[in-house]
Amino acid sequence: MRILLWILMLFPPACLQAQESLFYNDGDPLDTQVQILPKVPGAYWGSASGCGEVDWQQALTLAEVAEISLCHNPQTSEMWASARVQAAQLGVAKSAYLPSVTDTVSSNMGVLNPESATRGNPNLNLSNSLVASYLLYDFGNRKANVESARQLLLAAGATQSSTVQAVLLNTIIAYYQVQANMAALTAAQQAERAAEESFKAANARYQAGVATPADKLQAHTAYAQLTLQRITIEGTLRVAYGNLVNLMGWPANRSVRLASSSTDVPPGILDDVSTLIEQAGQRRPDLLASEAQVRAAEAGIAASKAASKPTISMGVSNNLQDGSQYAANSATTLGVTVSIPLFAGYAPTYRIRAAEATADLRLAQRDRLRLQISLDVWSAYQNLRTALQSVTASKVLLESAEQSYRVAFGRYTSGVGNIIDTLNAQSALAVARQQNIQAGLNANISRATLAQAIGVLDHAMIQSLPGAQAPLDNLPGVKTPGQ
Repeated sequence: MRILLWILMLFPPACLQAQESLFYNDGDPLDTQVQILPKVPGAYWGSASGCGEVDWQQALTLAEVAEISLCHNPQTSEMWASARVQAAQLGVAKSAYLPSVTDTVSSNMGVLNPESATRGNPNLNLSNSLVASYLLYDFGNRKANVESARQLLLAAGATQSSTVQAVLLNTIIAYYQVQANMAALTAAQQAERAAEESFKAANARYQAGVATPADKLQAHTAYAQLTLQRITIEGTLRVAYGNLVNLMGWPANRSVRLASSSTDVPPGILDDVSTLIEQAGQRRPDLLASEAQVRAAEAGIAASKAASKPTISMGVSNNLQDGSQYAANSATTLGVTVSIPLFAGYAPTYRIRAAEATADLRLAQRDRLRLQISLDVWSAYQNLRTALQSVTASKVLLESAEQSYRVAFGRYTSGVGNIIDTLNAQSALAVARQQNIQAGLNANISRATLAQAIGVLDHAMIQSLPGAQAPLDNLPGVKTPGQ
């Protein structure tokens, strides 16, 4: 027995390694992470793809841009880590149902008097104490703590889903902002070319002596204004590219190519708004997280009440002592311990009151969020209806403006019109093009916003949006201007 004690004393690293292999696990032995979405978007995204390397030479669709954002945006990694923290807290709460085992090894040397020390006869004692204990009953404290931790883990998982949807919505908005600015740049270039043609026509008429210098100057002024507008839109497009790449989790100066997408606006979600609000109350992840926090707070009340009650524990211990002048002896004890808290300065009372107030706070926050969700759905629904109607109206406006410009420009080049009518028609056409682009942008963003307000912004929803699928003609896309 003395040899065993000496091994424990002389080789503690080996003993600790054995203890670690028995009682510690790098995995998840208590299955606490089942409620956490994986870091890769496979489970949420509805695909088996993971987060691989990004091919920046490929023209990316909306679905591919969204998947890159889920993989590389720091917000998703942050919420994933927070959920893992809460999963570990659930493991801590569950571990209270398992016994605890402690092994204590000690050594001491006593010297009776200086003469004995010089003769080399010190009193060397070795001892080993192995204690195992288990909590038999605690009036539901462990159960309440586990339930509270489990609900907080559910809340963390729902918050993770809410963050995923928020990242997706911001990415969709940024993607359509880029597409809209690309279309706006094309429209501005068309308007600039039209202004150039008007200026050339006015200059030719002036050279022929059938137009005044004012016609030439007015046409040149309109041409310069549209050139300035085109330059401004180019800068706005570069900013939109940087914002999109940043949401994808990369530096803003990263060059990216986007696959050209259709400008058609798909039908909106125009079901009964009351049905949509009811659906949001069942599917919004932030509301689910708030509900879980309410249940966790209610479990916290039960845990606070149980913590002020007695506990019953069972313990078994073995004490082994081996001295240089005495024979080794061993003692084993088995017992039951009842711990009764008598007075703790009213601290349990105020812990219970704090837990009850926390529950009331969580209830109020849940009710406030439920009202906000109904407003979110209502506003997004009305915005989508307005946007879809605006798309129809902007198309009519654009067709009318195009015909008006053709007539005015034809009359001016034929010598029967004036430059004012031509420039007005030209300006109206440029405005109509920009309004048509903005209407399409608003419709696509409103549709995604309504889906997020309901809680259905997922892989299937994004696949139905314009630009999610690769175009049939496999156009190469557009590279960031100036890069």
